[in-house]
Amino acid sequence: MNARTTLAMVTCLALAACQSGHDNFDKSTQYGPDPQLPAPSRALLPGVNVSKVIGWSPGETPTVPQGFKIEAIATGLSNPRNVLALPNGDLLVVESQKNGKEPIERPKRKIMDWVEAKAHGGSGNGPSNRILLLRDTNGDGKPDAQSVLIDKLNAPFGIALVGDQLYIADTDAILRYPYKVGDTKVGGDATKVCDLPAGAINHHWTKSLAASADGSKLYVGVGSNSNILERGTSAEMNRADILEVDPRTGAFSVFAHGLRNPNGLTFYPGSDVLWTVVNERDELGPDLVPDYMTSVKRGAFYGWPYSYWGQNVDPRAQPQNPAKVAAAIKPDYSLGSHVAALGVDFSIPQMGEQFADGVFVGEHGSWNRDNPVGYKVIFVPFSNGKPSGEPIDFATGFRGDDGKTRGRPVGVTVDPKGALIIADDLANTVWRVTRKP
Repeated sequence: MNARTTLAMVTCLALAACQSGHDNFDKSTQYGPDPQLPAPSRALLPGVNVSKVIGWSPGETPTVPQGFKIEAIATGLSNPRNVLALPNGDLLVVESQKNGKEPIERPKRKIMDWVEAKAHGGSGNGPSNRILLLRDTNGDGKPDAQSVLIDKLNAPFGIALVGDQLYIADTDAILRYPYKVGDTKVGGDATKVCDLPAGAINHHWTKSLAASADGSKLYVGVGSNSNILERGTSAEMNRADILEVDPRTGAFSVFAHGLRNPNGLTFYPGSDVLWTVVNERDELGPDLVPDYMTSVKRGAFYGWPYSYWGQNVDPRAQPQNPAKVAAAIKPDYSLGSHVAALGVDFSIPQMGEQFADGVFVGEHGSWNRDNPVGYKVIFVPFSNGKPSGEPIDFATGFRGDDGKTRGRPVGVTVDPKGALIIADDLANTVWRVTRKP
């Protein structure tokens, strides 16, 4: 990047920050089922705060609640994005990197590529796009054996085990591998279940995955290919959707739509109710639009791109569609604007009374607001299968009070013993949180 380009970027970013306004909105009013929604504000670019990445110092860890401890159980990885706990206690870690850069369609794309590279960082130095197996061979709770279960994948993210079949959602396809829990290798080559929307322009490339309890259906989250339909409707075919897939035939249909970037699909324990967290649209100001968590209703429309949080119209989406706006439903629970929720998993009673019923959410953290938010794992308590209170900070310190970034949580999973596993893709680390004896 030459000096003139750098100067232009800095000028644009400074202008964006000046135009984004003072970030004095009370963020606590944006949690729960009825968030406060300020008036939209527009700028040349969104407000930007890309903090310096320093990583974790030796012996330094995130902060967890009293009565819990946290420790790194795998380090030196290469962009760990997701984790899955197997019934025998093994852990599968999804290392993933998007291959190549998207074509430059607009001048702002080059600036945003620069910002995102600075904000996301943490790609690691080793091979990626693979599935690692972590195993505790001596029963002390810490994995002491690591092996590559599957490699040469294409930006994988979603992962689900159904019986003796392991499903992986690459950025462009769902793959199936024969696999028996306890083995250190898959039992054969991949079978493609179905293709997924991708292509040279693949704006939201992570594809989340969940399986129904009986394994008869797979559910895959496919994010939009734009912020607000600027690439046209043809670029959004089967995007901003959750798809329902028949793993036997590969046939799929749209289960729910209008979810800009659905991630972390999972079922509420003992039910057939699917939940997801969704990253909402940008460039309406630092406090719009709230990212959210919601149960997913079959056939429901959640607003993108025509409206947000129900029927609040977004005039930027062209052409407008009043009929779709009228059909849009509100999500269940706001997480706050731009927290970038990516991981989600429900707790189990072994987590202790306070955390026995609820959901853990990995918030990757903002880059596009003056006062950063997210950069933590939260817990949302549930009662009778629904969110029932304010979010509780569970793992914090990924971005310190000094404004420097040490890590960024992504995928989360609860293992059979009640430990919370966190993938930190900036520090290339997997963390384990357990109750103290």
